[in-house]
Amino acid sequence: MSKKQDSYYFQNFIACADDSCRAAQLLKAAMCDFDADSLPGKLDEIHQVEHAADDKKHELLGALIKAFITPLEREDILQVSQNLDDMTDQIEDVLIKLYYNRVTSIRPDALKLVDVLIRCCEEVRELMKEFADFKKSRRMHEHVVRINTLEEEADKLFIDCMYRLHDTCTDPLEVIAWREIYSCLEKCMDTCEHVADTVESAVMKNS
Repeated sequence: MSKKQDSYYFQNFIACADDSCRAAQLLKAAMCDFDADSLPGKLDEIHQVEHAADDKKHELLGALIKAFITPLEREDILQVSQNLDDMTDQIEDVLIKLYYNRVTSIRPDALKLVDVLIRCCEEVRELMKEFADFKKSRRMHEHVVRINTLEEEADKLFIDCMYRLHDTCTDPLEVIAWREIYSCLEKCMDTCEHVADTVESAVMKNS
């Protein structure tokens, strides 16, 4: 396999991680300057990013089907691609839940979770850049550790958010809505960690 063909998969991973970063930034912008009436337009915008990420995943699958030799085991390439796609899907899902739960204002602690999410997505993107040179990279493990640390930070924030929600909110419908939104945000961080875990496993197999 030529170096150009070999690098295609890693460039695709980087581009998909970049889509996740874009989706996370769009989510933050929608939540920081929240206007329930503008949510349909925001949903269209983030869905375009999600659709572009889907296209990249399908393109990679097409290339993988035709490839005779691949730089990693096929199942590892597929799993990394799917996990990256899950990241963008999950981020879009947060905005969808804000919309259909008819949220009228954003709880400030939710923005803290979004900030951690953005940092986590950026670390995944940096990890993908190092993944392209995984046999020589000395920084891959650092990015994996940072992603795991950010996921743990998000877990603590999630617990605090849920505690304050039940401590301060008296409207049962609002409690139900925000329980779902907080859980969805926490799952976003889980998807980032899944990418890191899959990459680490693939590197171990191919080193």
